[in-house]
Amino acid sequence: MRVVLVVLLIVVPLAELSLLIQVGELIGVWWTIAALVAVSVVGAWLVRREGTRAWARFRDALSSARVPTDEVLEGALVLFGGALLLTPGFATDAAGLLLMFPATRALVAGAVKRQLGARFSVSTLGGVRPGPGGRTSASRRRTDDVVDVEVISVERAHDHQTGSNGDINSRRGG
Repeated sequence: MRVVLVVLLIVVPLAELSLLIQVGELIGVWWTIAALVAVSVVGAWLVRREGTRAWARFRDALSSARVPTDEVLEGALVLFGGALLLTPGFATDAAGLLLMFPATRALVAGAVKRQLGARFSVSTLGGVRPGPGGRTSASRRRTDDVVDVEVISVERAHDHQTGSNGDINSRRGG
């Protein structure tokens, strides 16, 4: 975990700064700033579009009574990509843009699932574990299971056959 934090807080900003300086020397300061602004505008549009699509897929999964594991991961990757696009720099913009395209996002999602798959387990009500993609197979899913519950009131009788606390097992003299 410390290595990841060192990379995120020290190595990435230094690499971004170095890249910005090199690009600025190559094409000029104003063109570099214009390129960063253009990527940010395009990135904001992509984040809005892909975020809306991810949200729609999430709602569809919930409405079809399916565990939205893939949809949550996809939404998280879109959110992370948006954060990378807001970070000034060409390397983070490139990584953020890659997360905005469904094909590359699917590749990253597959890698994340493989990495985290052994650490997490998802269960649904009734103990049925979803298969790949959060779906339960038709053979394991039972839609005809009905639990009928009737609530009755139980009162303890305080007569001569029971003990002082009303427990039938604590009879006197028996």
